[in-house]
Amino acid sequence: MQTPERLDGRALSYIGIALLTWSSAYAAIAYALASFTPGEVALARLAIGSLCFAVLLAVKRVPLPARRDWLPLAALGVIGLTTYHLCLNTAETRVASGTAAILISLVPAATAALSAIWLRERLSPRTLTGLAVALVGVVVVVLTSGKQVKVEPMAALVLVSVLSSAIFFVGQKPFFVRNSMLGVTAFTFFAGTLGTLPFGLGLPHALAVAPATHIYALLWLGIAPTFIGYVAWNAALHRASASQVSSFIYFSPPIAVLIGWVWLGERPTLLTLVGGVITVGGVVLANARRRASAPIAPAATVAQAKSH
Repeated sequence: MQTPERLDGRALSYIGIALLTWSSAYAAIAYALASFTPGEVALARLAIGSLCFAVLLAVKRVPLPARRDWLPLAALGVIGLTTYHLCLNTAETRVASGTAAILISLVPAATAALSAIWLRERLSPRTLTGLAVALVGVVVVVLTSGKQVKVEPMAALVLVSVLSSAIFFVGQKPFFVRNSMLGVTAFTFFAGTLGTLPFGLGLPHALAVAPATHIYALLWLGIAPTFIGYVAWNAALHRASASQVSSFIYFSPPIAVLIGWVWLGERPTLLTLVGGVITVGGVVLANARRRASAPIAPAATVAQAKSH
């Protein structure tokens, strides 16, 4: 039986887990890039995640998707995981974190557009307005939090990551209907890992000479943002529409600012907090549902009632 698509408490908890783990990924990637190439970081991250998925499938005895779905799911894995991580990792070697944060925040808008075209998800003016308001809030957060923002040709790779991520989120939805969510997610990870192999051939040698702390960063990337984060995110996608769930990605930059405040003592400015409030308001507006009006009794029923 297909789960009704709504943002219930369970879906929101899944989204929260995904956002908290994903918000830690950017710093871990930058840390790991001191000893590994972008391709090696992508291969290690996806390989660790795939290993976790393989163990989970074996323990829970989850079947793989139907064979007819293998080819399109493999393509989604290469697009949404191989391409996304290679481009993002490469961009992080040159692009300022603030620039990347603003560009990555285009994912909800791209996902909403693809959902409308691909899945025929109806987007109300309220939803579109909420997405726009939330994006304004993200820009305010980034510009006032001391993060560097500058024009850099390498930023085009972040835009490729945005598009590949939107395709990945939207493309998986139809396969959840006839396959296990875990099976679909695991299969795309297996394909995505194979896609990174040619770009991470030097990983064994790099692991042999890298300091332990940088290896720990890879382990964190593979387990927390990758395995746990994607399982939680796809569980939310299974319960609600792609455009609704993706709108919460706008929370990622404000969460990163709050993490820096708590862990690093980086106190946000008043305008940064205002930007966070705008972001929250935009996401709430994008996901607000108009209250259904009371049903009007059919004329025949009214007439029957009068006759009694």
